[in-house]
Amino acid sequence: MKILITGGAGYIGSLLTGFLLDEGYEVSVVDNFMYNDQSLNSYFANPKFKVHKIDVRDFEKIKKLIKNFDIIIPLSALVGAPLCNFKKDDANSINFSSIKNIVDNLSKEQKIIYPTTNSGYGVGKSQDYCTEDSPLNPISLYGTTKVKAENYVSNFENHISFRLATVFGASPRMRLDLLVNDFVYRAYKDGFIVLFESHFKRNYIHIRDVCRAFVFAIKNFDKMKNDVYNLGLSEANYTKKELCEVIKTKIKNFEIYESNIGQDIDKRDYIVSNRKIEKKGFKATINVLTGIDELLKLYSVFLPNQNMRNF
Repeated sequence: MKILITGGAGYIGSLLTGFLLDEGYEVSVVDNFMYNDQSLNSYFANPKFKVHKIDVRDFEKIKKLIKNFDIIIPLSALVGAPLCNFKKDDANSINFSSIKNIVDNLSKEQKIIYPTTNSGYGVGKSQDYCTEDSPLNPISLYGTTKVKAENYVSNFENHISFRLATVFGASPRMRLDLLVNDFVYRAYKDGFIVLFESHFKRNYIHIRDVCRAFVFAIKNFDKMKNDVYNLGLSEANYTKKELCEVIKTKIKNFEIYESNIGQDIDKRDYIVSNRKIEKKGFKATINVLTGIDELLKLYSVFLPNQNMRNF
């Protein structure tokens, strides 16, 4: 089986590539390598691995390339509300137009597994779980483009869509703008954090569980196809403050302050149910405490110098 991952050098893709190669699949990656990173270097010795330096918005090259693959996993995206607001044209062309181009050029025998975001739920109702049947109410441009792409993918017969919870954990292409990764970094480096909208709640999932879910979907495609699934850790629906309290169990001197000033651009405040995919046989298992331990090991030897988002 031949698999193509767009955005394969990114946070999820650089780890997922290894998971798929370990399963014996032939894996090709498309990426424009805008960060000039080396996240895929360990795979070049594998004869089943190939890489293509292409921007997903080069529609003609992508159109020709995808014909050679059984499964397409389009991970290329501008992720997060702040970045999408800063680069609006890029957000629309990468998050939606590139997906449309892929779907429009798939044959009926090919398959697509598309990761979107459960930020599309927007602001949920207190104590009501968001299921796959809950209305979508994306507030940010990021959420809007991803929901629009999910809807377009749903018109293709051989598809699976994952609405990802907020991902955390270490990756060859590390990101610090994700909530758990960021909060642990602040706790370790600064020893304190100032929260706004500390009662806002969302779901979380470890990056390795995300990779496991893609492998599961490939192996169980027929019983999962043409549907959408929330993908998160059911035990990890936390408010921002609750998440910080979990981190504090590992970093005792971590001080947590709250502010009435500031707003979340994406307005993510919801509780998510993952029962649908669990009934299919997949369950996320890596808890947040395990992820915190992992991140602390990383930060203890590699302390990045980046401007962090304010929460």
